[in-house]
Amino acid sequence: MPILVSFLKGLFRILFGLKLTGLEKLDFSQPTILMPNHVSLLDALLLAIYLPPKATFVVNTSIARRLSFPLKLRSHIIVDPLNPYAVRKMIKTVQSGVPLVLFPEGRITTTGGLMKIYSGIAYVALKTGAKLVPIAIQGAERSKLSYMGHKIKTVWLPRISIHIGDSFRIEQQDDTSMKLQKQQAADTILMSMQEHLLKSRLKPAVNLFDELLLQASIHGSGRMICEDLGQRLTYKKLILASYIFGRKLRPMLQEQAAIGLLLPNSIGHVIALFALLRLGKTPAMLNFSAGQQSLLDASETAVLRTIITSRQFIEKAKLDGVIEALKQEHHIIYLEDVKDNVLLPDKLGGMLDLLTGKKADEGFRDIILFTSGSESKPKGVVLGHDQLYANIQQCKAVFDFTSADKMFNALPMFHSFGLTAGTLLPILTGVPVMFYPSPLHYRAIPEVVYDRNATILFGTSTFLAGYGRAAHPYDFHSLRIVVAGAEKLKDEVRELWSQKFGIRIFEGYGTTEASPVVSINSPLAYKRGSVGRLLPGIRYKLEPIPGIEHGGNLLIQGPNIMKGYLIHGKGFIPCPEWYDCGDVVELDAQGFLAIKSRLKRFAKIGGEMISLQLVEELAAQCYGDTPLAAISIPDGRKGERILLFVTKESLNLQELKTKINEKGFSPMLLPARLQVIEKLPLLGSGKTDYVTLKKQQEAAT
Repeated sequence: MPILVSFLKGLFRILFGLKLTGLEKLDFSQPTILMPNHVSLLDALLLAIYLPPKATFVVNTSIARRLSFPLKLRSHIIVDPLNPYAVRKMIKTVQSGVPLVLFPEGRITTTGGLMKIYSGIAYVALKTGAKLVPIAIQGAERSKLSYMGHKIKTVWLPRISIHIGDSFRIEQQDDTSMKLQKQQAADTILMSMQEHLLKSRLKPAVNLFDELLLQASIHGSGRMICEDLGQRLTYKKLILASYIFGRKLRPMLQEQAAIGLLLPNSIGHVIALFALLRLGKTPAMLNFSAGQQSLLDASETAVLRTIITSRQFIEKAKLDGVIEALKQEHHIIYLEDVKDNVLLPDKLGGMLDLLTGKKADEGFRDIILFTSGSESKPKGVVLGHDQLYANIQQCKAVFDFTSADKMFNALPMFHSFGLTAGTLLPILTGVPVMFYPSPLHYRAIPEVVYDRNATILFGTSTFLAGYGRAAHPYDFHSLRIVVAGAEKLKDEVRELWSQKFGIRIFEGYGTTEASPVVSINSPLAYKRGSVGRLLPGIRYKLEPIPGIEHGGNLLIQGPNIMKGYLIHGKGFIPCPEWYDCGDVVELDAQGFLAIKSRLKRFAKIGGEMISLQLVEELAAQCYGDTPLAAISIPDGRKGERILLFVTKESLNLQELKTKINEKGFSPMLLPARLQVIEKLPLLGSGKTDYVTLKKQQEAAT
């Protein structure tokens, strides 16, 4: 048998390029349970060949009957999963010092990601106090022996790796029921396996253009990967267009580091983005909805000399005046002009690059996004390729999406949600994506989602409310994943989608500086009213805030956190060890995160901290779906007072006062006055522009 095992080890290394890491971490001197994810019929054979001989496999009776010969290769115990004594048998085996190999999911995945964790392994872990060792099997899900052939491209000989992680224990709690302990232990095992899966997928010095080449080889160069209202591109066509466009751009950009992109969601934007990444340039994603001065300031902050845009877009968006202002200090390159000047040698050169699989030039591996916050000038958020790639892998560790899905993205790429989740994530994981130029077309978007049979949709609460009201009840029949972020998901929007379409919205939380996703609800871990659990790889701490009894200010670390800021007039400022999210949050015992408010969105009245978000929520309950926004302004007597902006003249404060009393809240939540405004100013993401509101109020006083 040892000769046969040695032969199989060599054969598998040749056939699958198999790589094994972490074997030295295994120590069977104490009770141990090995916990692999389960992605194919190959898994048990791979582990049987490479794990130490003492590791004993748990095999159910039906599999034992079918695989009697292979089982002779390894030590194993046979259990009947329907027999209640099976768990006792496993407990006694572990307690006797025999290390067990148990698949916590109890089945081969049909989603490509982790499936639910059964409580049986949690019970065994609790009763034995054994060391639990997560094992990540990567690549075997692409095998013909997986159950994923209906969702992804499978091959006979995929590249496979096995990563053995660090051990941990789950201790029994005398003051907690065993039922609850098993549930908590299963959750701990799930999160630990997600964490280990993430670690096994991260890699150093990622280049997103090179990752595009890799994904094309995995999913097939002929796979349709992105489209807009005018055209569709396969991986091959996208890469070829990026090569050709890059060749035309290179002599125009010379030694420039950062290049501005002023474009809507479109195929042209995607090609320009990847062309810059191929050239080793830093794309600076300019917010065309921010206004002329903001664009000028952002360009100055990022030291831009060249901006790429489109004549058709400038005309449709009525940005002629903005472009004229930008022309004073910048070279403007139009996509149409570049396309019209592509000659045969350019095409031949691009084809040669494609055939040789030419990788990205050495250079910068960053993308710049802009955020305003409360500053008077936009600041640049510098996100490295490593951080963006890490955030994609974090999302992939908790959410199941495959190339059988189809994403619809109307969120602009100048917004981190639209760039990472809506653009890079699908293209770099094999999920076809439909780009739509504006998220504000509430009537048109449901029709496009229906026509394209989209299965994944991202949006803000504001946008999802608009789609939900305008859509026919059947328009979203194909959707299986709807994610809300960038602002708090309103209860009425959640209920609208649930009642009208039968769809549960998964609310998440993020910040541009975190690439952007920080936490998210998922089918495996969902809690209404929360923004889900922190993604794998993210560590946190809460800073106490005087005047706020529950929760604290959220600070985080993780592989997805930005490199730092570009500050106007100061240059690059590195990110500190802990990034301050500036949000007041609470975490419950199960790890679910609840956002109370932005720290900057508190008013200090008479020494007490009053949440402006709560004021808005109570006002929304009182006044219905009327657009409204609360801000704080200085007050000589109480420190600050609250103004509530509304868009209807018939509203009065007495109704809100009654509502606040009914709910049992502090009377300090009552605004000093209602201020009628024709229309609330909005950011490009659809969120309320509080900075502009404050400026308008200051100018009026």
